[in-house]
Amino acid sequence: MALNTGKSSLASLELLESGKQFPERRQHPQSDAASSDRIAALLENAQMFKDLEWSQIETLSNYIQVYRAAPGAVLFREGDRGDFMCVVLEGKLEIHKEDNRRVDKIVTTIFPGRSLGEMTIVDGEPRSATAVVVAPSTLAVLTQENFMQIMRDKPALSAKLLLKIAQLLSQRLRLTSGILVDYLES
Repeated sequence: MALNTGKSSLASLELLESGKQFPERRQHPQSDAASSDRIAALLENAQMFKDLEWSQIETLSNYIQVYRAAPGAVLFREGDRGDFMCVVLEGKLEIHKEDNRRVDKIVTTIFPGRSLGEMTIVDGEPRSATAVVVAPSTLAVLTQENFMQIMRDKPALSAKLLLKIAQLLSQRLRLTSGILVDYLES
C-alpha cells in the first residue's frame, strides 16, 4: 500500500468528543459531564484500561479526546515528533515501518481495544513507525500535555497508567525478541 502523503496529525481528524479539561468546552458544564460519561463508556472496553476501576476511567475520560478518522488518513509518520497516544475504539489501523532499503513494510494491524503511540508519552522521542487508518475508525486520544496534567492532578491514576504502558511495551519487546530469534535461526 502506498502511503498517503497528506498531512499527518490530529488536526486532519474530526473531533467528536472532548473531556472536561479543554477550555473551549468549559462554558457548557452539562455538556462536559455528558461528553465525559460517553467517553468513559467507550474507554471501559479498551485493553489498556481494563485494570482500572470505573471511577478511574471516569476521571481519565476528562483528559481524553475522541476523534473520527477516515480510511487513508495518516495518524502519524515514522520520524515525526510525537505528542499523543491513542486507543482504537472502532475501526482498524496499520502500522508501517521502512526497512533499511527504505521499503515500506506493514508491521502489524491494530484492532479495537488496542493502543498505539505509548512510547512517545513516556520518552517524547520521534515516532518509530507510521500509523495509517485502513477502515473508518474512532480513536480515544491522550496527549502528552494531558498525561502530564494527570500526573500533577491524579498521581495514583498516572502511576497505574505508567505501569500499564510499561507492561504493554515489555510484552511487545518480548514478542519482538522472539521473532528476531526465530529470524536469526533461519
